[in-house]
Amino acid sequence: MRPERAPSMSIGELAAATDTKVVTVRYYEKVGLLPPPRRTPSNYRSYSGDDLARLRFIRRCRNLGFTLDQIRELLRLSSNTQHKCSEVDRITAAHLADIEDKIKDLQTLATKLRRIGARCKGGGRIANCRIIEALTS
Repeated sequence: MRPERAPSMSIGELAAATDTKVVTVRYYEKVGLLPPPRRTPSNYRSYSGDDLARLRFIRRCRNLGFTLDQIRELLRLSSNTQHKCSEVDRITAAHLADIEDKIKDLQTLATKLRRIGARCKGGGRIANCRIIEALTS
């Protein structure tokens, strides 16, 4: 009886399974978020289920706006399941605070753009455009 081999997949299969571009997978390897993959005898990359789970984790983090450094730290922390999660809480709270600050900034920006847009009557000429005037002053 032969031992079962762990399922393996190519870089294209890994990318498709995670809705990630192949170039992004290579980039994550280059910056150390993904470990160097095993290689087939013909030197093709070969990925395991662990690689798939790790890339899914990275993708979820990116979709939530975490930086690569934050993801790197979350990956490091997640590798020790007995560790307290206070550091994960700290990273997440800091990220949430950044997002809330950005939301406030975007709301302020939207208010300013509405105000500028309300000054335009439309149909005029650029020489008399209130929006251009507001942007240049």
